[in-house]
Amino acid sequence: ASSTQRATAGSASSSARIGAVSVPLSTFSTSAARRGGFPCRSREACGRIDAVRFFRPAIVIDPDGYRPNVGIILMRDSGEVFWARRVNRDGWQFPQGGMRSDETPVEAMFRELQEETGLAAQHVEVLGSTPGWLRYRLPSRFVRHGERPTCIGQKQVWFLLRMVGNEDDGRLDVSEHPEFDRWRWADWWDAVHDVIYFKRHVYSRALHELGAQAFPEGRRPYPQW
Repeated sequence: ASSTQRATAGSASSSARIGAVSVPLSTFSTSAARRGGFPCRSREACGRIDAVRFFRPAIVIDPDGYRPNVGIILMRDSGEVFWARRVNRDGWQFPQGGMRSDETPVEAMFRELQEETGLAAQHVEVLGSTPGWLRYRLPSRFVRHGERPTCIGQKQVWFLLRMVGNEDDGRLDVSEHPEFDRWRWADWWDAVHDVIYFKRHVYSRALHELGAQAFPEGRRPYPQW
């Protein structure tokens, strides 16, 4: 199958701040990540993940109406990123998904990675994560106002992963209800332009914050939009 797209089987600071709380990374060890077999590039990468791990959400929707969520930027050595089309829709996005009440962000990330791309921990290397929640609000027409609690948007921890396996290790049809039906490799900043409008600010922030881990020699130039 083509390396640019597949439909089903085949490819696929010194502190962390969560809300108003700043926690020194030295407070956290990498033992939890090691116990889970999570392949982290460095102590800092695992430390950032463990710092977020400390703040385990107890409910699916927080008191402000935001659903805890994880987002995944999966890159290959050339610097291009995994970009996928939602099933039976024109919209494209990065893999993402809501956290369960008993999950940490890193646990949710590996579950979503497997469910949406078919990739497992041994197929990727964790390069880093955002040090806190990035939020976006849903337009009013997408809010289910009759539900209690009412979800008004998502708060996300974003993870940067590097593909270390083969494209053939991935599949889009591993779950009963696949999220994507096609994917391709895209340039680093293309997602900000192509994602649905209300996610653009969060995508821009996530790509900016994780750019240093993705490109240690210097972030990719910002596009002239």
